[in-house]
Amino acid sequence: MAGQSPDDDLEVAGRTIPSSELEWRFTTSGGPGGQHANRSNTRAELVYDLENSDVFPPELRARMIAKLGDPLVVVSAADSRSQFRNRMLARSRLRELLVEAQKQPKPRKPTKPTRASRRRRLEEKRAHSEKKRLRRRID
Repeated sequence: MAGQSPDDDLEVAGRTIPSSELEWRFTTSGGPGGQHANRSNTRAELVYDLENSDVFPPELRARMIAKLGDPLVVVSAADSRSQFRNRMLARSRLRELLVEAQKQPKPRKPTKPTRASRRRRLEEKRAHSEKKRLRRRID
């Protein structure tokens, strides 16, 4: 964080998001801080439009949007009483979120049920059937 500004371009896994594609919003933050919290716009919200950005290739962008659920990525920080610190926190949260969204899911390896699990399932079915049979009316 040292030597960086919240208005710099954002580095995400070897790709650079220009600061012009990042939109900042500021509001008053809740919580402790007394009059300072009620008067100062210290809560920082960082908005990134993933769909209209050319930073990521189309197939990666589509996968990231699917994983995030929305092409408009919004992160916020109201942890600190300082707007600067909250802006830096929002930047790091956006970076982490985008790095996580880029990860390829591991393919599922199909497996078969073990012999013991099949045996247990059949025993449970037999026991359940027996319980139901014993509840029936006797003719």
